Amino acid sequence: MVTIDLQKENVKQVLEKKNIRGVKARVGLVLDITGSMRALYKNGTVQKVVERILAVAHEFDDDGILDVWVYDNEFSRLKSVTELDFEDYVNRVILEDDLIHKFGRNNELPVMEDVIQKYIEEEKSDYPTFLVFINDGGCKKNIKSLIEKSAVKPIFWQFVGIGNGNFDFLKKLDELEDRIVDNANFIHIEDIESTSDREIYDRLLNEFPLWLKAAKKKGVIKNVQEDNRKEGFFKRIFGMQRK
Repeated sequence: MVTIDLQKENVKQVLEKKNIRGVKARVGLVLDITGSMRALYKNGTVQKVVERILAVAHEFDDDGILDVWVYDNEFSRLKSVTELDFEDYVNRVILEDDLIHKFGRNNELPVMEDVIQKYIEEEKSDYPTFLVFINDGGCKKNIKSLIEKSAVKPIFWQFVGIGNGNFDFLKKLDELEDRIVDNANFIHIEDIESTSDREIYDRLLNEFPLWLKAAKKKGVIKNVQEDNRKEGFFKRIFGMQRK
């Protein structure tokens, strides 16, 4: 628990720096589980990724719940994770479950469609969604139209490239057209294992505040919930009224 407590403190400090401490959002994590990711699952790196993003969910989500998917050429919507059951999550829930398809080839579109299915159709909420998408290269270009079409939905897609794969398409996310707001961002962290929590959170949360402001202005987000610590700030920025 010591490690995740430190991670939560790092998240808090980054949120303060970016003036979004107290924003409420649902948090989801999509994990690449293609063959090239095998070693990162086996050596505990992916478990650490889950823990790092769980710390973000703790700050953004009232219940501190992190929703998780894995994908290769198929996908699985997994049991959500909290501080109560995050230990050994990757081994228990993913690697030891023979029903979860793993270490195949990549196909991002179906899992992204399921993310939209969950947050927009099945579990409607006034909260926006911060979706972290881990990929180690070769992301298919057929997700372009989905990202463009989903710009009218309260989901921000934060892609994270790890390793030395081909990220040519993801690097051009900011250039996508036909969007009411820029709803996707890409960062590349070559060695995620040796990168500090503070650096990861600083980069991970860099464009989300800009999206919140633009999405509110364009009516994509109806409400951005906030606590009393930043009430004045968000009223000034978004012209909002607390419920």
